[in-house]
Amino acid sequence: MTLFQRIGYYLGGFSIGLIILAFFLSGKKTSCSYGPESRVLKNINSKNVTFSEAAQAVITEKHLDTVVVNHILRKGDVDFSKSDTKSEPCKTYVLNGTSNKKAISLTVKNCETTATVEHITVQN
Repeated sequence: MTLFQRIGYYLGGFSIGLIILAFFLSGKKTSCSYGPESRVLKNINSKNVTFSEAAQAVITEKHLDTVVVNHILRKGDVDFSKSDTKSEPCKTYVLNGTSNKKAISLTVKNCETTATVEHITVQN
C-alpha cells in the first residue's frame, strides 16, 4: 500500500467521522467553552442576572440600553487582574466592553444561584 493510498483511506474515514458527528450533534445545544473567560461568562449567563440599585441608577442616568449591558454580559472581556476570584461564597468579576465608542465596565457578583451586577462604570 502506497503513501497516497494510506492518506486517501485516512481522509475518507476522517470525513465519514465528521459527517457522523455533525449528524449526532446537530440540534443539540453544545458549546466549546474551555477557556477561563468563556467558562466565567457561561456560568454568569446560566444564572438569574439581577441589577443592584446603584447599577440601575447608572443605567437610567447614562441612558444605557439593557441590550448593551446584556451584550457585555455575554460577549465581554473578563479582567481577571481586577476580579476577586478567591472570595467565598460569591466571586466578583469585572467585565469590560464597548458601546458607541464608550468603554463600559461591569462589576458582577457571581453567587451560586444568582449573578448581580453591582456597579457599572461608563468612560467617555
